[in-house]
Amino acid sequence: MSSVEFGGDRNGAGREQGGGGQHGTALAALAKAFREQQKLTQEELGKRIGYTGSAISAMETGAQPAGDKMLAMLEEAIGGGLGIFEKARRFVLLDKYPAQFKNFALVEQEAVTLSSYQTFVVDGLFQTPEYARALIGGGFPKLPGEKVEELVEARMARRALLDRADPTAMIEVILEESVLRRPFGSWEVLRDQLRSLAEDAERDNVSIQVISQERGLRSGHAGAHGDMKLVKTNDHHDVVHLEAQDESLLVSDPAKVALLAHRYAKIRTQALSPDDSLGIIRKLAGEERT
Repeated sequence: MSSVEFGGDRNGAGREQGGGGQHGTALAALAKAFREQQKLTQEELGKRIGYTGSAISAMETGAQPAGDKMLAMLEEAIGGGLGIFEKARRFVLLDKYPAQFKNFALVEQEAVTLSSYQTFVVDGLFQTPEYARALIGGGFPKLPGEKVEELVEARMARRALLDRADPTAMIEVILEESVLRRPFGSWEVLRDQLRSLAEDAERDNVSIQVISQERGLRSGHAGAHGDMKLVKTNDHHDVVHLEAQDESLLVSDPAKVALLAHRYAKIRTQALSPDDSLGIIRKLAGEERT
């Protein structure tokens, strides 16, 4: 069985855009109830967590849904040790994604292994805020600045997968060399992205490999069909995520998954080793080591 969903590592626009959503609306009412139960004004709560009273008012009325940072602060300030705001962060984050991306976002969060092949941009899990902002903000049609920031925040929150301890997610990324040479926003944004990528490549649970630009001059290139992500979830389900032009396919049919997994395995054999790949990343970032 397969279904059409929206992928999210490129411009992040899609046909439908996220918003506060039902989770955000319910949480706003809950936050107000907790505040009033503790006899705090909006200004007093705002002062406790580093926001203005107007920001608290906007959150409680739904005019500006709580971001991930605000939810973390609310948990500390008025959560009462119940963990409600902490648990809600995951679902409020999903509300920020376009509707078509939510199903894959849930799959990604449950990944125990994730294998990604990217031909045009750095995988979204490894993007810096500046790189993501330039990528999302530079897409077409243009998005409002507020929406861009919302999508950047949601993309950055996905990086929690890199640090998850139980179970640890093993993540492998294969990038075309052209990805490492393609700037978004500015050359400095790209250099910072490459430095960040080099740091992530040294994590124990991360492997990053590069496909040389000259790969096609040898015995063919198995990646000619484009990007893919292979995910194994904690309940042992295998799925593949494919994306093109604001449309994506979440493939779970075993025969199709097997074919794509074999293709990915061939791509891996055509990539440079992780050590050689890290050397290229550092060289292009201007941090070549001897």
